[in-house]
Amino acid sequence: MPSTILIADDEPAFREYMATLLRTQGFRVVAAANGADALKEFASVQPDLVLLDVEMPVMTGFEVCAHLKQDPETRLVPVVLVTGLTSSQDRIRGIGVGANDFINKPIDRNELMARVKSLLSLKAYTDELERAESVLFALARSIEGKDPYLEGHCERLSRYSAKLGTRVGLADEEITALRRGGIVHDIGKVAVPDAILLKPGPLTADEWKIMREHPVVGESICSPLKSFKLVLKIIRHHHEKMDGTGYPDKLAGENIPIGARVLQITDVYDALTTARPYKGPLSTEQALQVMEEEVSRGWWDPVLFAEFRKMMREN
Repeated sequence: MPSTILIADDEPAFREYMATLLRTQGFRVVAAANGADALKEFASVQPDLVLLDVEMPVMTGFEVCAHLKQDPETRLVPVVLVTGLTSSQDRIRGIGVGANDFINKPIDRNELMARVKSLLSLKAYTDELERAESVLFALARSIEGKDPYLEGHCERLSRYSAKLGTRVGLADEEITALRRGGIVHDIGKVAVPDAILLKPGPLTADEWKIMREHPVVGESICSPLKSFKLVLKIIRHHHEKMDGTGYPDKLAGENIPIGARVLQITDVYDALTTARPYKGPLSTEQALQVMEEEVSRGWWDPVLFAEFRKMMREN
């Protein structure tokens, strides 16, 4: 499939010139006459690259670029600002709103093609990473789908963890890792036999040994993805305890990565407040009371739990 390029420029002649240049190179081209129309076209065709004139009516190129880069769903699409403005202040503003590149008017055909092909190559690599992530997410959800008691568990953990991480001031990359970690934290259970995974009664010592290997297996499955660097720590360490009695590495205190400490609190809460074969769901207050007792035993981070308790009571 040819790459799709969105051109936004209020000058019809220039728009047609750019479209002709790109179509002769085999690209699919969609055009818009102003910034607002560019966003509508973007939503409709999901282009691989956007070429934006800076000075347009309704919305400027700066404003369109800022809108696209602030949305997690669209921020990885390359945006090139096409401008007759030459001041360094305009370029600084473009960098500030997230532009990936700049092309000056009048357009040099060779420069245009070189920059377009370079950015599309980068976009193809990004798409490949996203497809790999999608496969991992699908695998994680398939494991959850084996157990009807776990329906929605991954999404809840992803949501709770990101919200708690935001409340305690974690960086954006940590919040992203928590969203991903909520989905894939138990992906290593793909290596656990269903007879153990779905066993309604207590596990034997040998069965527990197999079950406790899933964080290490999960880390191994996800380790090829460099973008999962922070997620790997969550996967491996979400069953550690603050007193060092958890697994697989018996880490204690702040040696447990912050992302894992956040997710394990939400994981415990979700397990307590949902029905399982061996118990009914607890209310929010009942679950928080149980967790408070576990905090006093030295299992969970008391600072994070205090913030989580406040968050859940506010909700």
